[in-house]
Amino acid sequence: MTIDPITLEVLWNRLLSVANEQQNALQRTAFSTVVRESQDLACGVFDTRGYMIAQSLTGTPGHINPMATGAKHFLAAYPAHTLAPGDVLITNDPWQTAGQINDFTVFTPVFRGETLVGYFGNCCHAADVGGRVLSAEANEIYEEGIRIPIMKLFERGEPNQVLLQIIRANNRLPDETIGDLYAQAACNAVGAKSLLHMMDEFALDSIDPLADEIIARSERALRNAIRALPDGRYTHEVWSDGFEEPLRLCVAVTVAGEDVHIDFAGSSPQSRRGINVVLNYTHGYASFAIKAAICPEVPHNEGAFRPVHVTAPRGSILNCVEPAAVASRHLVGHFVPGLIFGALAAVIPDRLLAGGADPGWMSLWRGKKADQSSFLFTLFQLGGTGARARKDGLNTTGFPSGVAGVPVEVTETLTPLLQTCKALRPDSGGAGEFRGGLGQHSEFSCCTDQAWAVIPQIDRTRFAASGLKGGSMGATGELRVNGQLGAQPKATVHLQSTSLVQLNTPGGGGYGNPAQRDPQAVLHDVVNGYISPETAARDYGVVVNYVGAADSLVRLPEDYVVERLYKN
Repeated sequence: MTIDPITLEVLWNRLLSVANEQQNALQRTAFSTVVRESQDLACGVFDTRGYMIAQSLTGTPGHINPMATGAKHFLAAYPAHTLAPGDVLITNDPWQTAGQINDFTVFTPVFRGETLVGYFGNCCHAADVGGRVLSAEANEIYEEGIRIPIMKLFERGEPNQVLLQIIRANNRLPDETIGDLYAQAACNAVGAKSLLHMMDEFALDSIDPLADEIIARSERALRNAIRALPDGRYTHEVWSDGFEEPLRLCVAVTVAGEDVHIDFAGSSPQSRRGINVVLNYTHGYASFAIKAAICPEVPHNEGAFRPVHVTAPRGSILNCVEPAAVASRHLVGHFVPGLIFGALAAVIPDRLLAGGADPGWMSLWRGKKADQSSFLFTLFQLGGTGARARKDGLNTTGFPSGVAGVPVEVTETLTPLLQTCKALRPDSGGAGEFRGGLGQHSEFSCCTDQAWAVIPQIDRTRFAASGLKGGSMGATGELRVNGQLGAQPKATVHLQSTSLVQLNTPGGGGYGNPAQRDPQAVLHDVVNGYISPETAARDYGVVVNYVGAADSLVRLPEDYVVERLYKN
């Protein structure tokens, strides 16, 4: 089958529309804030061979890519001839999909009559899966909650009531978790209906030829971009806070013709705590990093994975083996793109970010409401991204995960938590010709007279994001209780009714020599509260003095005098 370019473009955009409709259905029917507000999800459409053709607009690489590469496990467990219309498959096995048991992947075959024509898949973070509550404190996966092998969630349209009863019996938030599973099944059904309508409209008996063309073009585009890089072996290392002790993460990126080989040999051994990363998750963020660095416009599908080859020593922190605890694998896995960018900076520094806050901060809050019922709430917060070769870093923006923060109104409506402050964190972005993105400062108290607790999952409290091309490091993150540092940033913190918790997310590194930053840009940062006048003078050599009216409620750039202390 030959598809002319115009028809191909029409069909490609229609597929994207179908995938986005799938995602919209999921977000609008989901019960949990994790899916509905934070968009900790992935949606995609697959051909009959399990090759991902297209993904929806929103989604994290830690869900999308492991879901895509994990499709082979679903097809191996349930070949096409064992499936029927109305069947829906499910698993949360970390080594088969997204690396932690809180992530449920739901995979649905699409039938046109009695013929299987494709699949829809999605992956979402569940509100709860039992165990000791999502944290990094477990010593093996059996402590982390219920683990579901690949099985049928629905069979010929009928829900697997035994499975749902088991999940409900092992869950602190059964309505949210079960509700999300129904939403995941429903969104795949919405996608399937739209795909079948598209096939009818364009008289397509199969989507496999369309998939071949889309995947081949993606693969060709990425291989061409790789071929433009100089062949060679490029290395880098970074450090993570770890749990009891820091972790060393090493990478060697070898460019050979039109292929990239990424090896994480030299990285720390797997931990006895729940910060281990399965290879599927490592591969997901590694392949994302290559595409983002050299060919971000290429569609994200099977073709974008094929030129990227990922290895890590078995039993290392980035290729852990069972029964390793993995619940907080993102705290290490999110370092992978920045680690690879650091290696590629030797050849394409003008196309990369400086070091960023990397792991998005996730915290779980639990306690009693005024009516003595329990609450368990998951909160995402974001630090700053690294600066770019021609632009400042982004403030409080998720990278590489892409999750969104939770609005204060949602937090305070669903829980007795009171967020007394949420603001940008001044001086947290690293200095440079282009400044690193800022983190955020937030404060939390609880409105009841009961004891409560926070389970932080945070990093970069010891090792700051690095600058690039002479830029300075960003600020490290902080967890403070009643103004004091010292709490373990990955362990449960038990709080009194009067406790005040402060979470200060890290900032991104700067790019380029700070002495070359435009003084007007420095002035803009001071006026907007991004940096203090003291930082302007110390880090940029720019003195900013306010000369306007002392009682003015609004201070404008023209109310300041700017003087550079030294010449470039």
